[in-house]
Amino acid sequence: MTRVLHFYKTYLPDTYGGIEQVISQIARTTEPYGVETRVLSLSARPEENSIMVGNHFAQKAKLDLHIASTGLSFSAIGMFARMARDADIIHYHFPWPMMDVAHLALRVQKPSVVTYHSDVVRQQRLLHLYRPLMLAFLNRVTRIVATSPNYLATSLTLGRFSDKIDIIPIGIDDKRAAALPELIAKWRNRLGPTFFLFVGNTRYYKGLDFLIEAAAATGFPVAIAGGGERTGDLAAMIARRRLGNVHLLGKVDDADKLALLESCLGFVFPSHLRSEAFGVALLEAAMAGRPMISCELGTGTSYVNIDGETGLVVPPANAEALAAAMRRLWEDRRRASEMGDAARQRYEQLFTADAMGAAYAGLYQRLLQTGSSGSAVAAPPIRA
Repeated sequence: MTRVLHFYKTYLPDTYGGIEQVISQIARTTEPYGVETRVLSLSARPEENSIMVGNHFAQKAKLDLHIASTGLSFSAIGMFARMARDADIIHYHFPWPMMDVAHLALRVQKPSVVTYHSDVVRQQRLLHLYRPLMLAFLNRVTRIVATSPNYLATSLTLGRFSDKIDIIPIGIDDKRAAALPELIAKWRNRLGPTFFLFVGNTRYYKGLDFLIEAAAATGFPVAIAGGGERTGDLAAMIARRRLGNVHLLGKVDDADKLALLESCLGFVFPSHLRSEAFGVALLEAAMAGRPMISCELGTGTSYVNIDGETGLVVPPANAEALAAAMRRLWEDRRRASEMGDAARQRYEQLFTADAMGAAYAGLYQRLLQTGSSGSAVAAPPIRA
């Protein structure tokens, strides 16, 4: 049995973000390989949320304060030290400066791996202060995982550590069979038999203003499913433009999301900033066999969506390019269907949760074989 401790700022059931879901999937899919997972995170209610989550235990340290969107805890270092003693491997999820501090202050000697989810993008001023700590931390860990070759190629930070990097794409479970016919019929009755779909949080980097502009230019029905910080602004923009073809659906549950994915003509993912490091929503569209439209950011979005094969890739922050791509799919349904089939095939080849779990289990085994001071044997190359 290999005991792995994951350390990240938030986790289920407190929050259900993308990184939390990745950790959960890794825990589930590595278990068949003899991996026992524990997760340490911060919580405002640690006494309520130190529980079993699926097949693993999630321990919570008390969240004491936030500084620049970074959760901090006075008790977490001690808890981490105790849990790390019982672990064979420490698995961090970047970025979160507190884990850098914990690893360096405690001089962790266990084999360690960092899944590098994203560069520090938005807080550039603080990055100047954080950079020495960040580089020292990344230099000390045993291996670093990039989630796509695209991100490795364009990240200045990852470029410093290319000799200790593995590429393991994010994977998700195949839930396509769970899409309920009655929900598919419900959404097609409401939105029409043909529409474009976006699913995700309405964050600043999602490029939804450009999608709304593209919808205004084309007149095609567009559904935006998800809530978040910019929902009110988007609603005002839609009302001001009197766009009856743009539908803000708010947050939807998993069953409705699957039905929407099965119902739409194509999936539009207009994220325009590098903060979109991978795009798990694109995986969901590929799983559903839908052609995708995304923007070229130099990140994992263009690893999931291959231009001209699984969909169309356009320049970022360009409503005209989005509108032109939407017209191509709308006017050539046969080609759109072919791209959707190719997206499904690429999902099956590269992006299943089981494939991710097998890759991490293999990495864990190599870490145990080489120890904390050596460099792990390079993993087999990921097929492009």
